[in-house]
Amino acid sequence: MRGSFAVPDDLEPLTRHPKATAPGEAMRFHHALCYGCGDDALNGLHVTVVAGEGLDSTATMVVRPWMEGGPGVIHGGVLSAAFDEVMGTTALLIGVPVVTGHLEIDFARPIPIDSSLRFTAEILGKQRRKVYTRATAYLDGPDAPPEPVAGSQALFIGIDPRDHFAEHVANSQRPDEHQRWTKYSSP
Repeated sequence: MRGSFAVPDDLEPLTRHPKATAPGEAMRFHHALCYGCGDDALNGLHVTVVAGEGLDSTATMVVRPWMEGGPGVIHGGVLSAAFDEVMGTTALLIGVPVVTGHLEIDFARPIPIDSSLRFTAEILGKQRRKVYTRATAYLDGPDAPPEPVAGSQALFIGIDPRDHFAEHVANSQRPDEHQRWTKYSSP
């Protein structure tokens, strides 16, 4: 498959969903074993996404030794998964559970093992079920350079989680946790 990412000019006006996570609070939609955000995922990313004031978020992640790709730096696929988690979670601010349709990443500089990352993300717009987002990653800490280490943009597709995952819930390690997917309305 081949695709290209272009944000359309005729996006729908967006508003924050009335049940969206309050600004400054951690956002969660997935279960405890989710590779991206789950607290119980043994080798998970443990990304923490915090709701912003508008249709934006910030997120953090520690780059652990098991995430190594090239010598002493994060694997690009791990960083891709982190961007996917951050932007997909940010879409919940408009009340739309999503799955990834297209994800692009620009890797700007190596990200060392044992560093901390800070992400900023925003929803660019929506067109029917398509949700367009972008995010930037920075090294985090008092001595971290201000330049981004990577940037990403993505197209997500709004879903009804009960319908979308119905055939697969039984394969989950904790199928009972997926009964709570009623917080947000369908797209």
